[in-house]
Amino acid sequence: MDPLQALEIKAFVPARDFALAQRFYRSLGFEIPWHDEHLAYVRHGSTSFLLQHYDEPAFCASFQMHLLVSDADAWYARARALAAEFGVAVGEPADRPWAMRDFTLLDPSGVLWRIAHHLPKAPQGSEPRLDGRTGESAP
Repeated sequence: MDPLQALEIKAFVPARDFALAQRFYRSLGFEIPWHDEHLAYVRHGSTSFLLQHYDEPAFCASFQMHLLVSDADAWYARARALAAEFGVAVGEPADRPWAMRDFTLLDPSGVLWRIAHHLPKAPQGSEPRLDGRTGESAP
């Protein structure tokens, strides 16, 4: 075994209202098998992160996460159903030139999530050219 082998990496996701954030993530479909008054272990399947009670608005507003799922549209439907209850913003799903379909979700603390699934690969040679400044398809 490689003694420098990495086994796991987890982000500490900030939560301004820790109890509200835990309710939100549970409602979204995550489990919280362990928590104390400042930290929660949050997981969905084999993915996980640590939710941390950290009330720093500027930090929360600049924090981003990416979640790769099997069906972004199903996650979008779940997030939209929770938007009013938790006061979260949910962007419309879109197919991206980098072969992913995703949508944005701002959690109750303002953390930006991009939730995506892979799109089928385009045939060789038919990939779109991207504008280096905007990341959008170039003519």
